Amino acid sequence: MTRLPSKEDLARWLSEQDGRPTMRDIAHAHGIKGGAAKIDLKRLLAELETEGLYERRKRRSRDAGLPPVAIIRVTGPDAQGDLMAEPAEWQSEDTPPPILVVARPDLPAFGRGDRVLAKLIATKDGVHAHPIRKLQSGPAAVLGIYRAGSEGGRILPIDKGADMEWRVSVADSQGAKDGELVEAEQTAPARMGLPRARILKRLGDPGAPRAVSLIAIHQHGIPDHFPPEVIAEAEAAPALPAGKREDLLDLPLLTIDPWDARDHDDAVCAAPDPDSKGGYIVWVAIADVAAYVRPNSELDREARKRGNSSYFPDRVVPMLPDRLSGDLCSLHEGVERPVLAVRLSVNAQGEKTAHRFVRGLMRSRASLSYEQAQAAFEGQLDDATEPLAEGLSHLYAAWHATLKARAARQPLELDLPERKIILGEDGKVTSVAFKDRLDAHKVIEEFMVMANVAAAEELIARRSPLLFRVHEEPSQEKLEALREVAAGAGLTLAKGQVLQTRHLNQLLAAAEGGEFDELINIATLRSMTQAYYGAENFGHFGLALRNYAHFTSPIRRYSDLIVHRSLISAHKWGKDGFSDWDIEHLAETATQISETERRSMTAERDTTDRYLAAFMADRIGAVFKGRIAGVARFGLFVKMDETGADGLVPIRTLGDEYFRHDADTQTLTGERSGNVLGLGQRVVVKLSEAEAMTGGLLLELIEVEGTAVARPRRHKGKGYAPRKGAAAKAGKIKARRKRERQR
Repeated sequence: MTRLPSKEDLARWLSEQDGRPTMRDIAHAHGIKGGAAKIDLKRLLAELETEGLYERRKRRSRDAGLPPVAIIRVTGPDAQGDLMAEPAEWQSEDTPPPILVVARPDLPAFGRGDRVLAKLIATKDGVHAHPIRKLQSGPAAVLGIYRAGSEGGRILPIDKGADMEWRVSVADSQGAKDGELVEAEQTAPARMGLPRARILKRLGDPGAPRAVSLIAIHQHGIPDHFPPEVIAEAEAAPALPAGKREDLLDLPLLTIDPWDARDHDDAVCAAPDPDSKGGYIVWVAIADVAAYVRPNSELDREARKRGNSSYFPDRVVPMLPDRLSGDLCSLHEGVERPVLAVRLSVNAQGEKTAHRFVRGLMRSRASLSYEQAQAAFEGQLDDATEPLAEGLSHLYAAWHATLKARAARQPLELDLPERKIILGEDGKVTSVAFKDRLDAHKVIEEFMVMANVAAAEELIARRSPLLFRVHEEPSQEKLEALREVAAGAGLTLAKGQVLQTRHLNQLLAAAEGGEFDELINIATLRSMTQAYYGAENFGHFGLALRNYAHFTSPIRRYSDLIVHRSLISAHKWGKDGFSDWDIEHLAETATQISETERRSMTAERDTTDRYLAAFMADRIGAVFKGRIAGVARFGLFVKMDETGADGLVPIRTLGDEYFRHDADTQTLTGERSGNVLGLGQRVVVKLSEAEAMTGGLLLELIEVEGTAVARPRRHKGKGYAPRKGAAAKAGKIKARRKRERQR
């Protein structure tokens, strides 16, 4: 039940506000939702108004420029998540009033820029719009390079696959200069000629150092500047929040992170368990971000809007201002920091047998890099790790114990090396490397997973609401596609049983070290569903865990902050836990942050592709080895060994014959020659085009499986022949699938 503030508390709150808050503002600030609670609030405000302690905003008159029925333009959700709009036409010199859109369940959802016919009603809380129907969807947006002309100019989009230019009149150019990166919106469709557009923002020189990530940030709408009120709230935060905490200062906790990490939100330590032979006590301490980011605060609203931090080769777009992420909430060496910590009891078989959560105060013994920790695990100590040798030895031994439990649990064991873009001081790519996968990485990951499991189990046991990290099992369609890939490689994925991760691991193990190793790993990854956040628990398939929640990274993930608040409320550690608003909007928050996570992943991937294209732009004509990693009706995708970059071989360049695409077997087959091109084949390609602005790479096929490919319009009937039995195998696979569908 929503708790109404007392008259004294409400009067005090009103006296601290700038301007005159509306009833809706007051309800949002105090988490008041529902008809009965709002009626009580209305009564309370009426009493305060009688006593001269509150003054309502005057109702806007109709002659302010708003007719009873009008066309409005949706501007998007505000900080509280309410959908807002503005008048599509506004003649007055005054600022147009904000309009709250009261959505109807029988109408489709509205998006930013949509034009809607609505009935407008002036209320004590402002103007409300009751939609009648949507007239027009929001204008298409484009990010591109402006090319000036005599009568305006054109925009060359930078999106992959966007080959149509946009016309811009002089009046709509905003003074953009030739070659500038611009953001624009469509103003008229392409009826005769090119579509028309209006420039909204000028973003500067696209070739400037570190402009690549800026393009992705704008293209995907990632907020990269904090509002002044958010910065002010962060700057005003105390070094140590008030409240009772358990003393963890004597624990030998330390952080292990990438060498260039600016924030440290998790610390670990381990020691033998005197009550369990061969067992260990492991502590995982996490920055107490909830102590600084309170529900319904400016910081909280901005963090929820961002959902997570976004990481690019040249910059980080953080979820929280640097005052928190890089200072007060970061577990720096030798500094006292508030934390939420969990004590994990691990037996000799590596199983978690018990856990206990505390709200404490810690001091990190050291801030180590993964490379330092790895060297220490191998007995190579330096000045920083020598005093910590015993603790690091216990940590490594405790991790070794968990390998037994991991082997029994069988989480999905994908082996896909991660690329790392190395930039020089000028912002240009100097090299592309694959990140090393060290035991030190696995140590931290395993104990973070264990802490996340403990958080989920703790909150389930206490019947406290939370956000789960959900990863559902693959669909039957995706599993069939994976079986086809496996069959094409001469491997088998078991059928007719409930799929478990151990079945996929058996497939991966069978492919390991062979010519189809990378292919099977990629195909297995593609068969997986995308993980998301949810208020309901459907388990985590990939980790083979029934209960899982994110607890260990509240500096960079809003989901973890929600879990922290739930733990605080469940243990009654303070008033900075769950608010009524948090609980009521939990499902909405799950959807919001799942979407922002996908947005960041897409932006990060686009940035990597653009950097790789820029890196390879001066290697046009160079020859590379690779493997066919994707087959589409318009060509082949090849993953190159040297950089891991993906490029397209257009179907028109494959030869002087028609190639038939088979989605079932994921092959292209020459109608005349019978040549079969399919997933996993080793190829040699030549780089024919690299477009840095779009991240696109075009390739020309030179060899397949060691045999030269016939060039188009030359040597007809000669050159590459299909792999022995490849055409027959593809035919058998398709025939088997046809029989199965007919059963």
